[in-house]
Amino acid sequence: MKRLLAGALFIIASFYSLGQEITQTVRGTVSDIETNYPIVGAKLKISVGTDKILGAIADSEGNFSIQQVPVGKHTLIATSVGYEAKEITVIVTSGKESVVTVLMTESAITSEEVVIVGKKEGETNNEMSTVSSQSFSVEETNRYAGSRGDPARMMSNYAGAQGTDDSRNDIVIRGNSPLGVIYRIEGVSIPNPNHFAISGSTGGPISILNNKFLDNSDFFMSAFPAEYGNSTSGVFDLRLRKGNNNVHEFSGQFGFLGTEALFEGPLSKNHKGSYLVMGRYSTLTLIDKIGIKYGTDAVPVYGDGAFKFDFPLKGGSNLSLWGIGGGSAIDILISDQTEPAQDAYGDQDRDQHFRTRMFSTGLTYKKPFSKNCLIKSSIAYSYQNQNSQHEYILRHLGTDSTWIYDADPFTMMGYQYTISTASAYFSINQKLNQNHVLKYGFNVDAHYFNMSDSIRNDISDSLSAFYYRWDYISKTPAVLAQLFVQWKYKIGEKTTLNAGLHSQYFSFSNSLSPVEPRLGLKYEINEKNTLAIAGGLHSQTHPLYIYTYHQYDGAGNKVLHNQNIDFLKSVHSVVSYTLNLKGSLQLKSEVYYQYLYNVPVEIVPSAFSLLNQGSGFSRFFPDSLQNTGTGYNYGAELTVQKYFNKSFFFLTTLSLYQSRYTGSDGIERNTDFNGNYISNLLVGKEFKIGKDKRHTLALGMKVTYAGGKRYGYVDTVATNLQKEIIYLDSAYNERQFHDYFRLDAKINYTINGKKVSHEIGLDLINLLNTKNILGLTYVPNPDNPSEPYTQRNQLGFLPLFYYKLDFKVAGSPNS
Repeated sequence: MKRLLAGALFIIASFYSLGQEITQTVRGTVSDIETNYPIVGAKLKISVGTDKILGAIADSEGNFSIQQVPVGKHTLIATSVGYEAKEITVIVTSGKESVVTVLMTESAITSEEVVIVGKKEGETNNEMSTVSSQSFSVEETNRYAGSRGDPARMMSNYAGAQGTDDSRNDIVIRGNSPLGVIYRIEGVSIPNPNHFAISGSTGGPISILNNKFLDNSDFFMSAFPAEYGNSTSGVFDLRLRKGNNNVHEFSGQFGFLGTEALFEGPLSKNHKGSYLVMGRYSTLTLIDKIGIKYGTDAVPVYGDGAFKFDFPLKGGSNLSLWGIGGGSAIDILISDQTEPAQDAYGDQDRDQHFRTRMFSTGLTYKKPFSKNCLIKSSIAYSYQNQNSQHEYILRHLGTDSTWIYDADPFTMMGYQYTISTASAYFSINQKLNQNHVLKYGFNVDAHYFNMSDSIRNDISDSLSAFYYRWDYISKTPAVLAQLFVQWKYKIGEKTTLNAGLHSQYFSFSNSLSPVEPRLGLKYEINEKNTLAIAGGLHSQTHPLYIYTYHQYDGAGNKVLHNQNIDFLKSVHSVVSYTLNLKGSLQLKSEVYYQYLYNVPVEIVPSAFSLLNQGSGFSRFFPDSLQNTGTGYNYGAELTVQKYFNKSFFFLTTLSLYQSRYTGSDGIERNTDFNGNYISNLLVGKEFKIGKDKRHTLALGMKVTYAGGKRYGYVDTVATNLQKEIIYLDSAYNERQFHDYFRLDAKINYTINGKKVSHEIGLDLINLLNTKNILGLTYVPNPDNPSEPYTQRNQLGFLPLFYYKLDFKVAGSPNS
């Protein structure tokens, strides 16, 4: 009881610790961006006000520490002889040290200290990226209204990227299917990192990725470097941050999306290693367990976590053990109803049980052999599982308008997909001289499948026999092997050439893409103007369950009719122009063209194309496929952005585009994702509160206006027969729902006590409760069988709150 009382008094007192300046430590490491070699003697400084400068010099291992930095937002500037200067924005709070990694780029001029700022805000960690790329930070995922702390939702704010469904975080990039997006950690690909993820998809309702354990990471949208393969749309190259190796710290958060705790600190007093461990559990589940109801009995249950143990070794080497994972479950029990009700989820003729799990864990080793050479290797193991069971309900309404059940529920359908993957990544970064950098290596993924699915021939008859659609267990692994080589050539002070080759092979389908060239050229006209052009060939495997879907031949033998479908291929080309103005203001425009070929379409002439799949909560069951389909995307994008500076930021984007495809019937149509345009406006402002200006009130807003969803004319006969929406091929995607509009708002208040910081936030999604249309859904209509459907709307108004607490743990070496 005394400990609880002391803890409560500690928290309360932290709100009112006034009368003195609150400061914190900013520290980290400085290293070469190509080789991670420490830059000894680098100078670091932070300007405080107009007449005070705090600084430090990096030691023999590249470490630095700047003491007594006042809480608030500051700019850290790093300089060193032979390197371009680097600016980093740091946010200092009282509850946690600010630990940053400064990566500096060697200049073509080495005779003196270069004073221009090299890497501008928004540029990626990967120096071989030329166009259509963006870095993102924890601060950005917190700052942008509507992002919900989710990297995928945050990236949909940028030109060329958009969501498909307000309740999910699938990303459409320049009209491409979300299937073309991949996620990587430390060089290896990971399964879909989302709760309630449908097999083969890349999105979901709730992200397992949490911005609290992510370091600054990269997002690529087109013509990406040769290192990145098996993607035709976009790449998330994620970095897990290290724990604080100086003091033990705690971060806790309670909010609508989860209750979470994060611990980090040094492994020991005598070792520079660190740990970071985090866990989160569904707040809705906790609320349900104490008996509070909120409109549905179908309570989503989920939990996730992450860890990273970092071990610095001799000679600048580093070993890290890392992992992320999560599980989710939901039971939609229609059979519990006694009166007609419209549940928040699900169909009304069945009970549904749905479970998902995923995790990835690995070891990463980095070794700088010299100032000019870095070797990096990772080995990892990943696991993903989705399973579902549907139980059919036979019932009818009685005279008193209550349900009368005619029989006990019986299983009508069930499936389970399990994929286990062993992965390896190896690369060598070799700086030949100040103008030439070579990077080469490989990725290998070995997949093991266990996939089963069965459904009754007549789902409403408990005596009907089961029909098996999937029944496959791997005897040998399906191996995806990738090789790459990249070359960066600084032709002069203003011109950089990035060139590379990629190759990949998939053993299960015996698919080979022997040479995929990538090329980018960037020319800095002057300090303000930059022109770039890039292109490349990209290929990708398909959702793995498509390869193992089977049919039966005339003799009743099981045939994997889609095992041999080849890679989907896409040719990317981009021209980019960037204008940097004063006051952190930037204008950027890009025009692009993408040609897609080898697209899987049905052998029987139809409108089906794999380019239209990949969003929503449904699997798809293709007939026999062939690689004869095509498609193209082209468009123009404009971004005007003021990076967060002097307590204010804004971001406005406009994307105009076309996305078309041709199926096996030879007819060109709009893709499902061809909205034609999308525009965003984000604005944010911070206000310093209190006599000493150490508390912060942050306000943010986001407005999105976009073209409506595509749809066609409904085949009412087929729809009534199959009990799901079936469109006529002849008019597929010729119609478009009304335009999409959404207003989001965000309010944050940060309180910096002497040793504790508190943050209270409220995210208001779809503030005006706008009725945006998601699509059509099947609804039986006995009175009008010619119209067995109704419109289904996107997410309505959703308020999301949280409270966050950060502090140093007592007993830390330097607390």
